[in-house]
Amino acid sequence: MWRALLLSLLVAGLNFALWAVVNRPVQVPDWTGKIKGMAVNWFQRYQSPIKHIYADEADIESDIKLLSQYTSHLRTYTSTEAPSVPRLAAKYGMTVLAGAWLDRRAENSELELQAMIDSARQNKNIDRVIVGNETLLRQDLSPNELIGYLDRARAALKQPVSTAEPVGIWLRNPKLVKHVDFITVHLLPYWNGVIRRDALGLSVLKDYNDLRARYPDKHILIGEIGWPSNGDRHEYAQPSIADEAQFLREWFYTADLYNLDYFIEEAFDQPWKEAGEGRVGAYWGMFNSDRQPKFPLTGTVVEDPQWPWKALIGSLLGLGPMFWFARHFMRFKPAGILFYLILLQLSASLLVWSAMVPYAFYLSPFDWTMLIVLFPAQIAIVMILLINGFEFTEVLWRPRWMRQFGLLNPLPGDPQPFVSIHLACCNEPPEMVILTLDSLAALEYDNFEVLVLDNNTKEESVWRPVEEHCAKLGAKFRFFHLSPWPGFKAGALNFGLTETDPRAEAVAVIDADYVVRPDWLRALTGYFANPKVALVQCPQAHRDWEHNAFRRMTNWEYDGFFRIGMHHRNERNAIIMHGTMTMVRRSALQDTGGWSEWTICEDAELGLRLMHAGYDTLYVDEIMGRGLTPADFTAYKSQRYRWAFGAMQVLKARWNWMTTKGPLDAGQRFHFLTGWFSWFADALHLVFTMLALVWTAGMIGLPQVFSLPLDLFLIPLLGFFAFKAAFGVILYRVRVPCSWRDTLSASIASMALSHAIARGIFLGLWKKHGEFVRTAKSRRLHGRPNPFTAVREELLMFVAIGLGIFGMWHAVGINYIEGKLWIAILAAQAIPYASAMIGAVVAGRSGEKSG
Repeated sequence: MWRALLLSLLVAGLNFALWAVVNRPVQVPDWTGKIKGMAVNWFQRYQSPIKHIYADEADIESDIKLLSQYTSHLRTYTSTEAPSVPRLAAKYGMTVLAGAWLDRRAENSELELQAMIDSARQNKNIDRVIVGNETLLRQDLSPNELIGYLDRARAALKQPVSTAEPVGIWLRNPKLVKHVDFITVHLLPYWNGVIRRDALGLSVLKDYNDLRARYPDKHILIGEIGWPSNGDRHEYAQPSIADEAQFLREWFYTADLYNLDYFIEEAFDQPWKEAGEGRVGAYWGMFNSDRQPKFPLTGTVVEDPQWPWKALIGSLLGLGPMFWFARHFMRFKPAGILFYLILLQLSASLLVWSAMVPYAFYLSPFDWTMLIVLFPAQIAIVMILLINGFEFTEVLWRPRWMRQFGLLNPLPGDPQPFVSIHLACCNEPPEMVILTLDSLAALEYDNFEVLVLDNNTKEESVWRPVEEHCAKLGAKFRFFHLSPWPGFKAGALNFGLTETDPRAEAVAVIDADYVVRPDWLRALTGYFANPKVALVQCPQAHRDWEHNAFRRMTNWEYDGFFRIGMHHRNERNAIIMHGTMTMVRRSALQDTGGWSEWTICEDAELGLRLMHAGYDTLYVDEIMGRGLTPADFTAYKSQRYRWAFGAMQVLKARWNWMTTKGPLDAGQRFHFLTGWFSWFADALHLVFTMLALVWTAGMIGLPQVFSLPLDLFLIPLLGFFAFKAAFGVILYRVRVPCSWRDTLSASIASMALSHAIARGIFLGLWKKHGEFVRTAKSRRLHGRPNPFTAVREELLMFVAIGLGIFGMWHAVGINYIEGKLWIAILAAQAIPYASAMIGAVVAGRSGEKSG
């Protein structure tokens, strides 16, 4: 207990240290003087000129009172929306640079100009005025139209008059300079894509000096200067609180040194600007929208001032699960314990980080939509990652398997329990079934029978040779042709139970394509001497794949589960029963109800039912028989679809068994509840892909409505892809005796099934009944079919994602990190569909060539 507690506290402490490193204080020059001026928009958090929701006079006065502690000069952009500003500013001894907003609405521009003139005449603390803000940059007016407004203002007022534009507009319009009393220039190096450390020297001062050199006789006012604290990267410019603090505090010193006239952009964050300027538009304020300073003007600056609380919550959230795991799995090697504790702690911190997103960002309705959709999905992803991580940890860092079973060596004269071998087949090639029967005839065992249960094979030429061969093999082999017969394979196996020799103590089930080892029964039936044992399972294995590229890749894909997952489940008596190379205690099979005909995964359901009845199940990782892999990609997909569909049938029907305390112990409930989570990941992948395609189309076609999701939403998704891929590859290299090339091809084969599994999951959850489709192990084809016939849906999805990537690249671009991440996610989502096409092509080229 103490070791577990110390390890958990150690990892929790490392988590806190990691947060501290990420948020380490930045040394920034102190500033204790007054700020020359601050540009102000008066909108509170949920106010917006777009929605015509404005601040009242009390809010405006509260803002002016706050700002009077930092500056004596305010700049406004409009004279109609907040006419009380000059009067309220005078109460606090502040001057105002009043603005008139001009745009394409001529009537509104006239109202603005007249309101500004009236206000300037009535308020002595308005010392200068600005007619139009970036009007030429937006191309709302022509230079001559703007000059007309300027001349009217200069004729009506005593105060100096100007207009505000970026440096390029002033340099290209010398005529405009003749119609202003001073030049108001906006110097925002972020929009030049300059890295923050070079922003003052290579951007601000250079542009200022170029402008002064061109117009040496005009006073230059820097009407906007600043740096955003959050939002999207623009080329080399990265928004952050630390960069905003460093830029502004260095600028205050520089402006004081050179006696420069300026207004910082801006006093308060304005979330409404995100609609027009992108995400970064909301984060230019020295204060957030709640009127709290983002950073101090003296001392060090921290990127996230709330990080200690987030780190503490993350550490506390992870501490309980870490202690529980360390306490229960102290038998693992120290590296394994530490690895999984770190994985638990990182997962807890990720959830805290995501949950705190609304406190760090001004989320738009679309951002909230993404958060509402993705946060539950992120919880599911974290659960899948932890489940896979547990398997990874146990397989890689166990000292030994706690439940490991091998072959038995019975002595001459030891009793041989009678075994009834049931071979169910439907429309199987007779030469394949005959090969299986010959291997059974060669068993080194006396007490057995073989029941061949042919159900619903219509062509007599297919089943009749098998019947004749059974007759040749003798009395031990009995053939039954069932037509018509209900219940698919389970129905045939239930019929077999009624025909089983009364002496039989065990029922062995074998697929029609398997060739068994002669010692299969002799080496394993001894386990039934223990009355608790109801199931003895050997792995599926395959033959004739070495010289067929498709069969080779599927062979190794199957092999991974039996070398990795089955051992992991066997540790807690929770193996998956599969319908070949398996032996079941006859009494247990009959007492628990026989084979279930309501599910197309009758084997897995029976295994669960035996465990629920209190029996032990054993996995013997010894290849006792080899069958054939699916003949082509269509058969490969249909088999996995059937497994996924049947798994959902079992999950729905046995949900209470898996979620409530009862005959199944905690380990068994864990494996049967979470064992299919990786398949749920495939289902989630399909949902995410469809949503991503819709969102991508929106960003391309309606960029004013759809925006790039925050990188906080995207990085965990890419991390999940990377971790899941790494877990699989590492375990394969450790546990599966194949080459790197075979590992890669097995990975492609596994990913190629993602779409089929997703369809099986959704239809299995939706529908009650499914059809048992036999997996073809060989086909007689007169011509080579089009390989893409098997992957029409996958091909369509791949093309759609490819068009989405192309559209993103050309319409949205990759200037922002979010754009690059989004394209990366689209590319990652395309991998399963590309894998399916590769698998189909390989299967098509391989044909029936075998060993």
